[in-house]
Amino acid sequence: MKTGTVKFYNEDKGYGFITEDETNEDFFVHVTGLNGGQVQQSDRVEFDTEQGRKGINAVNVKRL
Repeated sequence: MKTGTVKFYNEDKGYGFITEDETNEDFFVHVTGLNGGQVQQSDRVEFDTEQGRKGINAVNVKRL
């Protein structure tokens, strides 16, 4: 699994972005990709990635 920090997350709209630690790359995250619970800006998380309709998405996102 990758680790990173939530760069932005809009709880009302159910999406945001996670910046991966190793590459500094940003990944889109949708509420359906969260694994139990919510995330907020600046939360440390671990996640997997998979191809989505518009690019690579963060999935199985879990707060550390």
